[in-house]
Amino acid sequence: MGRRLVILSAAALLGALSAWPLRPYRQAWFTRQPPQRVLVLGGDVDREKAGLQLGRRLALPVVVSGGSNPEYAHWLMDREGLSQSRVRLDYRAKDTLGNFTSLVDDLKREGVQHVLLVTSRDHLPRAIVVGRLVAGSRGIRLTAVPVACAPRCLEESLGKQVGDGLRALAWVLTGRDLKPWARMSWGRWLSGGAGPADPGPADLDPGGPDRAGR
Repeated sequence: MGRRLVILSAAALLGALSAWPLRPYRQAWFTRQPPQRVLVLGGDVDREKAGLQLGRRLALPVVVSGGSNPEYAHWLMDREGLSQSRVRLDYRAKDTLGNFTSLVDDLKREGVQHVLLVTSRDHLPRAIVVGRLVAGSRGIRLTAVPVACAPRCLEESLGKQVGDGLRALAWVLTGRDLKPWARMSWGRWLSGGAGPADPGPADLDPGGPDRAGR
């Protein structure tokens, strides 16, 4: 499983590099810039705790994407001795792809070149494929920081990892998440070409939530 994921990840990156200028990815791969931010992917409060502790220990600003409610997040900050000015809570993301696409241009504008990516160990394979495609397109390097999840780990399917990798690649090439278009086209096909199917709750969410808000 691990070897196949590496091969698929390499193929996705190669595809991106063949259709997109090489410079941002080279910059991301070879930068010697020390980490400048801690990015925590929401979906599990253990990730937030680990990310805040890492930010405090390394004296780095922390960005939490799609995390717990502000009241609980502020309580965690106080417990870790972090001022609110050092932690950015961002709730724009609806899924893993959105965790990166909602923030990557902000990070680039801030001159960030190297980010520590904090997420659960079982979520990391998919997150690192998506993140390195999206962040790499802006010249930003990601270094993975896995958070233990046992005994609650739930291994994600290879299909889900590949699917999100392809969505990320499409976003790099087009600047858009093509999932809503695919969902609408699929609904039209199922209805015999008469038009898009009536939207359900998931269709109203342009990203579509991952498990546990990921």
